[in-house]
Amino acid sequence: PQAGTKEKTLCCWFCTSGPISLSAKIERKGYTPGESIQIFAEIENCSSRVVVPKAAIYQTQAFYAKGKMKEVKQLVANLRGESLSSGKTETWNGKQLKIPPVSPSILDCSIIRVEYSLMVYVDIPGAMDLFLNLPLVIGTIPLHPFGSRTSSVSSQCSMNMNWLGLTLPERPEAPPSYAEVVTEEQRQSSLAPMGACDDFERALPGPLFAYIQEFRFLPPPLYSEIDPNPDQPTDDRPSCPSR
Repeated sequence: PQAGTKEKTLCCWFCTSGPISLSAKIERKGYTPGESIQIFAEIENCSSRVVVPKAAIYQTQAFYAKGKMKEVKQLVANLRGESLSSGKTETWNGKQLKIPPVSPSILDCSIIRVEYSLMVYVDIPGAMDLFLNLPLVIGTIPLHPFGSRTSSVSSQCSMNMNWLGLTLPERPEAPPSYAEVVTEEQRQSSLAPMGACDDFERALPGPLFAYIQEFRFLPPPLYSEIDPNPDQPTDDRPSCPSR
């Protein structure tokens, strides 16, 4: 976690106004692109001016060559809070600032260095801003423990299995018999002569129609049916002896 607190008093000639205080913290230092930083901050304005709390992510690139260094700093993302008049206080309870697609931090190279920082500051008109710099590390692997995901999936799977165990019987039941599904009248009507069928069936060729009529209502094998001759070979080759 990163945190900090700062305070500033504004002076104008011989007049001194009340202080402007800023305290901010974030839960962790490492993030990946696409994640959101939750900012917890409290800004108190006891001055006579209207101030605006803000937050921004900055990227700093440093290049080293032949004993010289060149630094480039650019804004990556920012957000703005509500304006605070004199005597007002604003609290951020996890205000989110999303990290856009950026390159990861480079901290162990001798010729180039890429660093990130979160700046939480108070924009004060006519004076230097009051700011806090909280360092960041942008990586490539998000901080999600694999064990917690696994346990979560396992608990969900066990819950689903418990639900299945409550709804499904322990032993499956046999399917209904052929007589319960197809009545004798339906079976006899399927064997009706060609003249009793409709025009669509008359258009079918003879052999194909006979095949359909013959096998349409044949009963399926019984649920408990087994081979009556399990040891009898199906061809002329000798059967393998049982172990």
